[in-house]
Amino acid sequence: MATVVELREKCVAEIDTYGRLGYFNDRPWLRRAFFAVPREDYTPTRVWVPKREEDGRYPVLDRREQPETWLRAVYSPRLALITQIADGAVRIEDGPTVSSVFTSSLSCPAVVVDMLHYLNPAPGERVLEIGTGAGYSAALTAERVGPGNLTTVEVQHELADLARASLQRAGYDIHVHAADGEQGWEAGAPYDRLISTAGVRQVPAAWLRQVKAGGLIITPIATPMNRDALMWLRPDGEGGARGALITDLSFMKLTSQREAGPWREYGWPRLPDYEVTVTPDGEQRIRTHG
Repeated sequence: MATVVELREKCVAEIDTYGRLGYFNDRPWLRRAFFAVPREDYTPTRVWVPKREEDGRYPVLDRREQPETWLRAVYSPRLALITQIADGAVRIEDGPTVSSVFTSSLSCPAVVVDMLHYLNPAPGERVLEIGTGAGYSAALTAERVGPGNLTTVEVQHELADLARASLQRAGYDIHVHAADGEQGWEAGAPYDRLISTAGVRQVPAAWLRQVKAGGLIITPIATPMNRDALMWLRPDGEGGARGALITDLSFMKLTSQREAGPWREYGWPRLPDYEVTVTPDGEQRIRTHG
């Protein structure tokens, strides 16, 4: 059986092959944090694997029954682990399920690292995290920003309590609050940076108000292309912001933004507004008019 250290090293080595230069590139603090924070300490004993078996059901991994398989899954770079379905209406104690209404998960290591790569807080900066989940990303961030500088918000009280307990056992001084992440956390504002582990359809006004002018927001945003995109924004201090899309990924949405409206409500161009150009050498370019 591979040791935790060996699995962690293998996970890092694989993540180092992603992207043009690897997600850890130019972020030595992030590499150190990844080795310092035991991901297994923030992973529930029982989790669903979001890959259907032959019977069409999502299997359950139990640390007590399948310790090696469970641990390998914890450090599988591209594997998210589902910790809640249908806001807890589907119980993991009941075993495998056909339901796919995932409402909480431990994001895969590669995505966690990639998002923190772009957030890249400096020591001592004040950071607001939306979506505490199990607390793993919070622990990684706290390794960088230091005691008392991270505030994290989780909409589900039970999850917030579990994360708070895990983080306290590990010795982290992190402000964990059970609240609606769409509202941010006004009491701790202003923040230098904000990261959301839940996707949005529309950037909440509270986030733009609570992050300093010139600060940074990193969040997944829904797109009309059947995939979310990771987005960065720089608030202007007047309630607005400018930014760009970084890469594609897939994320659960904020509880208050699960229901989708027409794309035009969120400012996306209609498909006729896209222009496609193909050059004689096969290069393809897609852009919007204007």
